[in-house]
Amino acid sequence: MQRKALYSLLLIALIAAPFVGAYPVFVMKVLCFALFAAAFNLLIGYTGLLSFGHAMFLATAGYITGYAIQTVGLSPELGVIAGTAAATLLGLVVGLFAIRRQGIYFAMVTLALAQMVYFVFLQAPFTHGEDGLQGVPRGKLFGALSLSSDLTLYFIVLVVMVLAFLLIVRIVHSPFGQVLIAIKENEPRAISLGYDTNRFKLLAFVLSAGLAGLAGALKVLVLGFETLGDAYWTMSGLVVLMTLVGGMGTLFGPLLGAALIVALEDRLGDIGGAIASVTGVDWFHSLGESATIVMGIIFILCVLAFRRGIVGEIVQRFKPLRA
Repeated sequence: MQRKALYSLLLIALIAAPFVGAYPVFVMKVLCFALFAAAFNLLIGYTGLLSFGHAMFLATAGYITGYAIQTVGLSPELGVIAGTAAATLLGLVVGLFAIRRQGIYFAMVTLALAQMVYFVFLQAPFTHGEDGLQGVPRGKLFGALSLSSDLTLYFIVLVVMVLAFLLIVRIVHSPFGQVLIAIKENEPRAISLGYDTNRFKLLAFVLSAGLAGLAGALKVLVLGFETLGDAYWTMSGLVVLMTLVGGMGTLFGPLLGAALIVALEDRLGDIGGAIASVTGVDWFHSLGESATIVMGIIFILCVLAFRRGIVGEIVQRFKPLRA
């Protein structure tokens, strides 16, 4: 009941956000990265598979969606479906290779394949190389509802985000999800019980890739552009940081981690200016240029001080009280 109340309050806050001064495009960006982190958490938090190449699914869906809408002339809903389908198909291909290995070898295979995809996007004509796709139109949903209004698109993205999150919750609490958790805890024991663990891991990988692709497709629709930055390995590292900071293996943790990291990336300069005006220390004005350093410090603190992440530590603290 407490968890349902928390999610209800979060949904109410998101519905009210545009009407209390929140910038809709910024909140939509946070929602897209929250879905990306939740998709990644489905793989690492509940299946125990660390992928260092999840950015390729985000970028693939973004490029395919942008190209389908801008060049082919598809409607936004068909463009998003095309991008998500492309990321899901890529997830199936990568998964067939990756699940043959475990541990660090699995991570290195995904990283190597992601770098291959990055160089494909760098050379492919339809991606425009380092310039990226620019000026992707939002178009009209189902040919009738114009998405040019940020507020209209905001509620569309919010609905999709809620449905995707409910799907993740359903997956985690289904018998399939319990098998994934069993594989994470003790794969040899799951095999001894008769489960084809490779098949389960492959399906989890494909689902995670598809949901990450959905996040990338929505992001290009919101921002109107797609660049190589989404395909680079640093984006894969960023989603790892989001998941660890929020709480790996928790449903709410990746959402909180994504919100914190995106807010820091976008608002660090404003935060530094506010601190400088209060303290009188001019150095804080340049804080926005030191985002990478701040992210590194956060990662170190997370590893040393709260290894379960923010939500994981809170849950661990409340367990004795609930008992």
